[in-house]
Order: sequence, then C-alpha cells, then structure tokens
Amino acid sequence: MFFILSKALLIFTTPYTWFILSVFGAFFLRKDKWKKWSKYTAVFVFLFFSNTVILSEFMRMWEIHGTRFENTKNYDVGIVLGGMSDYNNDLDVLSITGHGDRIWQAITLYKKHKIKKILISGDSGYVTDRGLHEAKQLKKVLVEWGIPSNDIITEDKSKNTHENALESKKVLDRSYPHFSKFLLITSGSHMRRSLACFDKVGLKCDSFSTDLITGPNRGYFWDQYIIPNQDAMGQWNKLIKEWIGYFVYDMVGYI
Repeated sequence: MFFILSKALLIFTTPYTWFILSVFGAFFLRKDKWKKWSKYTAVFVFLFFSNTVILSEFMRMWEIHGTRFENTKNYDVGIVLGGMSDYNNDLDVLSITGHGDRIWQAITLYKKHKIKKILISGDSGYVTDRGLHEAKQLKKVLVEWGIPSNDIITEDKSKNTHENALESKKVLDRSYPHFSKFLLITSGSHMRRSLACFDKVGLKCDSFSTDLITGPNRGYFWDQYIIPNQDAMGQWNKLIKEWIGYFVYDMVGYI
C-alpha cells in the first residue's frame, strides 16, 4: 500500500504539474485576482525550475559527490541499486535509461579489481508488471558480456530503496557472511537516502556516486544563466522526489 500510494502522489510533486495547474488557473479561474496570481506563478515556475544554475546549486547541496577510481578502496561487493532500465517487450530486450551509469561504473570498478562481486538489487519499480525484472535480466546481459556468473549476485524482491537495503542484507547474511566490505553504487542525488537506509538495517557501506549533476568545483557557461532548459525541470523532479522520500522514510522509520 505504501509503495502504490507513494507512486500515485508523485504526480503532484513535480514542477511540470505546478506549471500546468498555474496555466490552467490563468485561463479558467473566474476571479481576476486569482487569474493574475496564476499567471505570475506560471512564469515563476517556468523560469525558476528551467534554470540550469539554480538547479545545480540546489543539487550541489544534496548530492553525495563522486570518488575517483584511483582513490577508491578495495571491496568485497559493489551493491548496485536498480532503477537503471526498462524492458522492451516487443524486442524482448533490456533498455538502459538515465540511471544506467550505475551499472556502467560498477562494471568498471569490477574490471579495475576494486570490487570482487557485483550485487544487483531490485526487481521492478513499477506498480504493474511491464516485463521488467531488472536484477535477473541485467545478470543475464553481464554474463553474456563475459563476467563470470558467480561474480554477479542478484536480489530480485525489492521495489524501493528501503527494500533494496533490507533484501540485500538478507542475501549477503545468508550466502556471504564472511564478506565485510561493501561499496554502495547509485546516483549522487539518490545516495543520501540510500546510505541512510542501508545504515538503518545494519549494512555499513561506503559510497560511489554515479550520474552526477554537480561536483565540488563550480564552472558555468553564460547560456546556463539565462536560457531555459527543459532537462533542468526533469532533474528537479528527481531532486524533489528525493527530498520528499527522505522526509517520508524518516517519518516511517526506514532511516
């Protein structure tokens, strides 16, 4: 129930929704006062949430910054959180999405002998069955690419970050109790909540952030200050989702 409700409410937390509702109000509200404020709100939402620099500064305060490969220690397991792919049912093939950098970096860490095994955590984050069973399907691809099957661990029950942590710990405690050094691999904007969830279940991990929006050093181009960017609004969706997710997880005791 918690999972379904959280998915349903996400539509109301996005700048796209706020912008559409404001435009709707500007055209259809009867009182001139409310029509005027709806117009102002629509302009503000568009200019604020489409500005790359504003997004980057807020993201900078939230993301857990990345680590260079040469500065990364050696670990028994790299735990890669799902949410990286979709499944194309017409072609029967796994398609990597915007967070695919997670598995890309995990493979690189494995090839550089920074991690001994890759644990892929997560089945599908969808409410309905869309053919995606991410952990199993990704393992099949990695084995086809030449990574030994016994070096890929799968956890295929979880549907959200809390369950990622809970189910990953069960797998590791049951089958690999001798392992003690773990590296959590997920998006920089998702890392803060993820680390808190894994810490809550007693699985201590170091972080390796992927698909980062920002870094420790600032460096903007002139167009990023003044030209609206629709991709920025999409990134705001992810950031706001993480803020709300962290708050809700804290309330219900997941972190």
